[in-house]
Amino acid sequence: MAKPRLILWLLLIVGALALVGQAVPLYTDWLWFQEVGYAGVFVTILSLRGWLFIGVGLGTFLFLYLNLTLAARTARPDALWELEDQLGLPSRAVLEPLIRRLLLPVLAVVSFFSGVSASGNWETVLEYFNATPFDTTDPLFNRDLSFYVFTLPFWRLLYGWAMLLLTATMGLGLALYVLQRSLVLTARGPRLAAGARAHLLLLGTALLGFKAWGFWLDRFDLLFSPRGVVFGASYSDVNASLPVLGILAALALLCAAACLFQVWRPGWRFLAAGLVVLAAMWVGGLGAYPALLQRFRVTPNELVAEGPYIIHNIRMTRKAFGLERIEEKDFPAEENLTAAALERNNPTIKNIRLWDHRPLLVTFGQLQEIRTYYKFTDVDNDRYLIGGEYRQIMLSPRELSYRHLPSRIWINEHLTYTHGYGVIVGPVNRISPEGLPEFFVKDIPPVSTGFPKITRPEIYYGEISNDYVFVRTKSQELDYPAGDQNVYTRYAGRGGIPVTSFLTKLAFAIRFGEIKIVLSDDLTGESRIMIHREVAKRVRQIAPFLRFDRDPYLVITDDGRLVWMIDGYTVSDRYPYSQPVRDLGNYIRNSVKATVDAYHGTVTFYLADPADPIIRTYARAFPGLFKPLGDMPADLQRHIRYPEDLFSIQAKMFATYHMEDPQVFYNKEDLWAIPRRTVEGRDREMEPYYTIMRLPGEKKEEFILLTLFNPSRRDNMIAWLAARTDPPNYGRLVVYNFPKAKLVYGPRQIDARIDQDPNFSQQLSLWNQRGSVTLRGSLLAIPIDQSLIYVQPLYLAASEQGALPELRRVFVAYGNQIAMEPTLEQSLQRIFGGRARVEDGPRPAPAAGPPAVGDALRGVAQRAWEAWSRAQEALRRGDWSAYGEEQRRLEQALREFRERSGR
Repeated sequence: MAKPRLILWLLLIVGALALVGQAVPLYTDWLWFQEVGYAGVFVTILSLRGWLFIGVGLGTFLFLYLNLTLAARTARPDALWELEDQLGLPSRAVLEPLIRRLLLPVLAVVSFFSGVSASGNWETVLEYFNATPFDTTDPLFNRDLSFYVFTLPFWRLLYGWAMLLLTATMGLGLALYVLQRSLVLTARGPRLAAGARAHLLLLGTALLGFKAWGFWLDRFDLLFSPRGVVFGASYSDVNASLPVLGILAALALLCAAACLFQVWRPGWRFLAAGLVVLAAMWVGGLGAYPALLQRFRVTPNELVAEGPYIIHNIRMTRKAFGLERIEEKDFPAEENLTAAALERNNPTIKNIRLWDHRPLLVTFGQLQEIRTYYKFTDVDNDRYLIGGEYRQIMLSPRELSYRHLPSRIWINEHLTYTHGYGVIVGPVNRISPEGLPEFFVKDIPPVSTGFPKITRPEIYYGEISNDYVFVRTKSQELDYPAGDQNVYTRYAGRGGIPVTSFLTKLAFAIRFGEIKIVLSDDLTGESRIMIHREVAKRVRQIAPFLRFDRDPYLVITDDGRLVWMIDGYTVSDRYPYSQPVRDLGNYIRNSVKATVDAYHGTVTFYLADPADPIIRTYARAFPGLFKPLGDMPADLQRHIRYPEDLFSIQAKMFATYHMEDPQVFYNKEDLWAIPRRTVEGRDREMEPYYTIMRLPGEKKEEFILLTLFNPSRRDNMIAWLAARTDPPNYGRLVVYNFPKAKLVYGPRQIDARIDQDPNFSQQLSLWNQRGSVTLRGSLLAIPIDQSLIYVQPLYLAASEQGALPELRRVFVAYGNQIAMEPTLEQSLQRIFGGRARVEDGPRPAPAAGPPAVGDALRGVAQRAWEAWSRAQEALRRGDWSAYGEEQRRLEQALREFRERSGR
């Protein structure tokens, strides 16, 4: 008697602790959702999960209780059977009281976990009841795609719940019948009470009926079959598996009927015969028959058999990833680029990025972190109108790193050090005389030069944070360091949850496991607690049904505020015939642009793709969550970017799915690949990059995202893809195809040519041997008019840890020519002559300049002077090979000077 009561009390205690453990996060999350203004989202999700928990949990309990109670009361065994029992179980007099006491607690536990499991599927239920049509049908069943994305997963969920419940009921019922001797194994064979037999047959009828429904649903899953030459239903799936599944559904229904028939007819003959036929058809029809059809009908002439399904796969994949919107144009890759053409494209040249993210982060850290607890974690590319010019800039926020605090006591981590401070902004191509980046915005407090003043530099919400901080407390809150003194502040924003009551303090103390929250005297009636301060987690907490980009970026508004922007995606793995991408699915849209104010923490979601059916479904489920993109402030709209994550996925898919002819696709005759380069000793795919340039045929420069393509297993270039980012062309994708009969050097080939040049390799080897390390930056392909140039920066850093990378050379490659000079301007002059206007800021200056000459001869004189200067440098270091080469170049320049001057 004591043991069952003890178990019951233990279950009650565990349940109470679990309830408290859930209640505290729910209460604090409710307070947070009220703070950010999305309490309606919280209520909708919580109420749906609650109804699922109650409905499924209560339904499970009632179904199990009724069945097991019925089993215990109606299936009375023959008293003599217990004497013949071969299992040696305790007598019914011992077991039945124990069963009665444990039945309710066991069922309660099973029902509780069933409800918890069901509540986790709230998204599937929400999508089903708010589904919107795609207005596109699948090619096999001619159903709207919303059926596969929204309806079929819900039906699958119901089917899984039903099968699990029926299987569990049958298993528990069998166990109960064995314990109370309604099912006994005797020397003469098993004996089953009539009531138990009828009950189990009725459960079997329901189980087989639902299995028939499962076979019918399996027909639709053929559209996601991976067995054919492409993803989706193949020839064997359509001509073998599809009819067999229809037959299996009919056979399962006949077996269910036979099971029901056997309730009133003794014996098992009809049911056993039906199950044997069902099992044989299941194994043979779905295993052997499709395999034989594939081998003897499809394989000998696979292209003809699979051709229609390859067409389906190409069409649906292109639609699912937005590839059908890509416009194709020819790019001749001419080699007639001149200095005059560079002059016409001066804004493009001025915005070529010379600073790579990795060395730039190190340089930023050395020059601008100011204190050890400030860190730059990322560098973002964006564009601003500066001095009337459209400029590409590099921007990095100065965030607070809690693990680098000088003293990590509770007051410091949660009351004193609450926020980062300021940003650094610099042009992508300007270099100081020391080879370091120049800044438009720098220092603490931020000092702007030719850039809008930052009026609100505090970063309470960023890419790195701790669990929580308190603001408006009695403790001094550090604003920023000023020399050997600190400047303190008091938060005046709208962010944070008021902690005005003891209950609120207690709730957060339990949530974070910190008793100091309750005991601290620094908290007042005005104090606020800030949680979910990391940008990506903050937006994901509000909209968990969206997938968010891995790289939020910071925007400086016209009035000097800092606002984070992050792209949100709708994804699905239920788009028929579409080729899936690992860890993503087979459908994606950039449907949402979200913003987070770095000071106030205000979160706003904007609808970027209202045509997407998935986002329209969520907009219907959560009224008021999404605002029209037109409501976004103009100073933020100017900084919307085409997301790099989406672009990378589309580029990888387009490398295969630009082939629309089924025969070409089947033979992989024109397969492309993203170029690969060796970076820091590892072979990696080239990342897409942002740049400002004028696309061929366009009248002005624009901010674009660009990537390159090679033919598969070859290193030459075959095409480049651009995503246009500026309005009114935002979102338009254009691929420029190179002539297939012409060799256009690819990135790996350019790298190899640089490595093989004796002058370049000798210079790099000398630098690497003198206590320095050379770092090769990103290799950028820059289309100019109908030609292509490559640009790669070269950085030099001391070999010791923490050294400052300096930009010392710039490689420029064009056709068969490669130049390596101290600046981009000089490298372009070496190849094209003339004077390309690249920078409008300081440049590394030589010790002296060439004599003044006429404009027509200035470029030749400049090259001669540079060759002489390099020759003298080679002479000083004893490098006779380089000295001879520079003397040869000097001689060529002087001859050209004489010919042009007529002397």
